[in-house]
Amino acid sequence: MSENNVVKREKKLTKKDIFKSYLIWTFFSHSTYNYERMQATGVLHALAPCLEKLYGKDTLEMKEACKRHMEFFNTEPNLGGCILGMTLAMEEQKANGQDIDPEMISSVKTGLMGPLAGVGDTIWQGTLSPIALGILLGMAQTGNFVAPILYVIIIAIVLFGEGYWSYMKGYYSGREGITKIISSGLIKTVTEKATIVGSTVLGGLAASYVTVKSGLVLKLSSGTFNLQTDVFDTIFLNLLPFCVTLLTVWMLRKKINVNWILVILICIGVVGTLIGFF
Repeated sequence: MSENNVVKREKKLTKKDIFKSYLIWTFFSHSTYNYERMQATGVLHALAPCLEKLYGKDTLEMKEACKRHMEFFNTEPNLGGCILGMTLAMEEQKANGQDIDPEMISSVKTGLMGPLAGVGDTIWQGTLSPIALGILLGMAQTGNFVAPILYVIIIAIVLFGEGYWSYMKGYYSGREGITKIISSGLIKTVTEKATIVGSTVLGGLAASYVTVKSGLVLKLSSGTFNLQTDVFDTIFLNLLPFCVTLLTVWMLRKKINVNWILVILICIGVVGTLIGFF
């Protein structure tokens, strides 16, 4: 066979391969989640079919790839999926002989997992979920059984849509594209705006659903004195719920364990009820 006929076939992942990897990551990102490696097993489980296609089964390259993807990894799984998409793009380049250092792959994963976790958590936990809850809780309180179904549908559409877009964007844009987005300041802007919207919605939810009232009524010679209506409502409407909310936020900012916060709030409620304040 002549030298011209020796053609090295390019190893190429298809869109179907990437989509399969995305689905595995979506449903198994937290499989065997642990404090030593966090999501590492979920990462390797999602990447394994593509890595096997690139490096072959039971090869030295495959074993090395498995080893580097069992390193500590933890991020928000939906927006953070772009890290895995980007990782597959770099592994594909490496499998085709390009100068991709394994340390570079690990460094990219480590460098991006923190920032994208912050943005993803802000968008999901601080914005989307509170907005959906704020809209649908009122419906649920009236006994409308459609409300929880709508919540599940809305969250599923948003999260699956965000996750798919992020995964594919990571693969097709590669390391340079994601790095460019981060350096442009777009992520910082999105995080700030999402934080403002989320805080506003949470404030509205607290005002609507945190209910604390004083039941202390004093009988005087001139009539009755109601602490709630004659003092608190006169000074600041919903003053007690506001104070309880601020106290809870303060304890959270002090990084007090959530279980202890619940115990403290329960104790305040019990003591206040026993002395007749609530």
